Amino acid sequence: MSNKNLKDYWKRNLLYLVVLLSIWFLCSYGAGIIWKDSLDTIKIGGFKLGFWFAQQGAMYIFCILIFVYVWLMNKLDKEYDVDEK
Repeated sequence: MSNKNLKDYWKRNLLYLVVLLSIWFLCSYGAGIIWKDSLDTIKIGGFKLGFWFAQQGAMYIFCILIFVYVWLMNKLDKEYDVDEK
C-alpha cells in the first residue's frame, strides 16, 4: 500500500471511530444525564426512557456500535485490499 493510500485508510478509520464514539457518548452521557428529564416523560415497558438509557440502553448501543465498526472496517479493508483472504 502506498503512503497516500495508507493515509487515506487511517483517515477513514479515524473518521469511523470519531463518529461511532460520538454516537456512544451522546447515548450514554447525553441520554442518561443531560436529556434525562425530558426523556423521562416517555415510558417504554413501564420504565422511564432516561432511566433505561442510563441503566441498559448505553450498553446495548455500545454493543451495536462494535458490530457496526467491524462491518465498516471489513468493508474498508476490502476496498483498500488489506483484508484477510
